[in-house]
Amino acid sequence: MALYMVEKLVGGVILLDLRGRLVLGEETEALRETVKRLLEAGHTRIVLNLAEVNYMDSSGLSALISSFTSARKQGGELKLLNLTKRIRDLLLITKLSTVFEVYDSLEDAQRSFAPPPDA
Repeated sequence: MALYMVEKLVGGVILLDLRGRLVLGEETEALRETVKRLLEAGHTRIVLNLAEVNYMDSSGLSALISSFTSARKQGGELKLLNLTKRIRDLLLITKLSTVFEVYDSLEDAQRSFAPPPDA
């Protein structure tokens, strides 16, 4: 099963709903490219909704880290939303739970961002 992504602008935050498998190949490349494109378009507040990601391998983790790093380099932030138990456990085992901000509701994730510079 491929990775499907839907972009939504919600209250000044880009919500990227992911569904499927985040694995080595087109899926991880698509995520990296999408985040890169969003950042280049000036969207620096990004939330990845992982509720429907049913599998992630080490390349998927690498894509998350790469996206997070790209956002930081552009002065932005990337946060995670609705982790499945499997992905939450994966982040704990790899100690990446100390790197990513993780939220269980979109509202909490939105409130966690600093106000935009023009606010």
